[in-house]
Amino acid sequence: MNFELYPTALPEVRLLVSRRFRDARGFLSEVYGRAAFRELGLDLDFVQENHSYSERAGTVRGLHFQAPPRAQAKLVRVVRGAIYDVALDVRRGSPTFGRHVGVVLSAAEWNQLLVPVGFAHGFCTLEPDTEVIYKLTDSYAPETERGVLWNDPALGIAWPVAPEAAIVSDKDRALPRLDELEDCFVA
Repeated sequence: MNFELYPTALPEVRLLVSRRFRDARGFLSEVYGRAAFRELGLDLDFVQENHSYSERAGTVRGLHFQAPPRAQAKLVRVVRGAIYDVALDVRRGSPTFGRHVGVVLSAAEWNQLLVPVGFAHGFCTLEPDTEVIYKLTDSYAPETERGVLWNDPALGIAWPVAPEAAIVSDKDRALPRLDELEDCFVA
């Protein structure tokens, strides 16, 4: 198997590490394979891939998700630099509603985070010139775009940057707190 699958504190969120086959030239690594993922119990059909670049450490993106009928699962990996990556359960009625998982993803560790439907996603860059690539199970649909305020104190996320030092878009600063969020997913 070219992938190792690890559980997280939230059962639906998974950490994956891809094997790297090294030689004198460098390495080759399968970072996604439909058949291999199905063998791991991950039956996902990715339809879009995004690439984000953040120039400075302390850049925060998120916490974002798309509501039904265009909800998305994400497979997130870092190809340069490192991030603190967060998946937040926004499925009202779920036993883990409002809880999150935070992990470091990096090009050095070559790990990925699977963020399922019903979870908001965000990250903070830990290094300058960080590049993140993520696959999505549905295309971008701005009419279904939602989010949660990244530094909502009720979430208890230990972001690696102080709020006043974070580089955050105006759009992300205006997102609602979790207790103000509409019910998009009901478990």
